[in-house]
Amino acid sequence: VSGGEDEIQQLQKALLDYLDENTETDASLVFSRKFYIAQWFRDTTMETEKAIKSQKDEDSSEGTHHAKDVETTGQIMHRAENRKTFLRSIIKTAPSQFSTLKMNSDTVDYEDACLIVRYLASMRPFAQSFDIYLTQ
Repeated sequence: VSGGEDEIQQLQKALLDYLDENTETDASLVFSRKFYIAQWFRDTTMETEKAIKSQKDEDSSEGTHHAKDVETTGQIMHRAENRKTFLRSIIKTAPSQFSTLKMNSDTVDYEDACLIVRYLASMRPFAQSFDIYLTQ
């Protein structure tokens, strides 16, 4: 996997492929798949809202770095829209069509899926700030 946002989308896609493949053996995986899609969509929306809020806060406090902040917020908005488009395409895909879109599902087994889940969970804000919560 290359790196950056592409990496996260590829890992998300691989995990969703794994969950979709194994729904016949475990019906709860259907719920898990829908939960992950909804959670990632929510995270993207929250990140966008935070970027807009931080831009407004910086606009009111400093006017000198305005052009740089707008560019950064614009990039965040563009990335968020790309992620939302990716998730919408996954949602709209029928299960019969989904099997034709699988990229690397043959290489993802249970252990790999566990590693992907751990990695994606470590990227969440709570996991990143766990030490702060623990010390408080």
